[in-house]
Amino acid sequence: MEINLEGKPAFGYLHVDLAPGESFVAESDAMASMSGEMEMKAKFNGGFFRGLGKKMFAGESLFVNHFSNPTDKTLRLTVTQGFPGDIMMMELKDGEDFYMQPGAYICSEPSVKLKMKWAGFHSWFGGEGLFRLKVEGPGKFVFGAYGGLIEKEVDGELIVDTDHLVAYPPGFEIKTQLSGGLISSLTSGEGFVMRVKGKGKVILQTRSFAGLAGWINRNL
Repeated sequence: MEINLEGKPAFGYLHVDLAPGESFVAESDAMASMSGEMEMKAKFNGGFFRGLGKKMFAGESLFVNHFSNPTDKTLRLTVTQGFPGDIMMMELKDGEDFYMQPGAYICSEPSVKLKMKWAGFHSWFGGEGLFRLKVEGPGKFVFGAYGGLIEKEVDGELIVDTDHLVAYPPGFEIKTQLSGGLISSLTSGEGFVMRVKGKGKVILQTRSFAGLAGWINRNL
């Protein structure tokens, strides 16, 4: 299997070349095109009840599509996300995991597992939702977000504006707080921020849908 990311950072998509007998998993409606001989089957996202929970609380689809190559030649699948923005690929070893904000997952190798984990009310106040997605290896997976994606090494604490934290490894402590005092938080336009504490690499997005909506409302 060969995966190539294209169109970064504004309009990211990926080409997946499947060798004979290989398969790939993608979010519902993520397929842009595929070879005519490729097979596609829709399955529940981790079973009916888990899939329903992911749809209701983690921003994922109830179904995922499984693509397979039944031929004796290489076939191509092209996958994208439903909005403009950047995409990134990561590979996890067996036993490794990573956390993502709801709706960030796009596609993965079949060996990758997706689970829903309680994130806490601090995450909800920070605009990230009550649940988060846990990605378990082994295998490669691709995720994306509106705007560009930035890798940031953290060794201590980092303050992140709400809606800008995309993914992070386990072991991080995340709390939501006012950006300053009560008056300055209200008048500065920053409101709540997220305090990220730990050691490792986190992924941030340069834009947010909440920021876009606020800009449109101010200028219409």
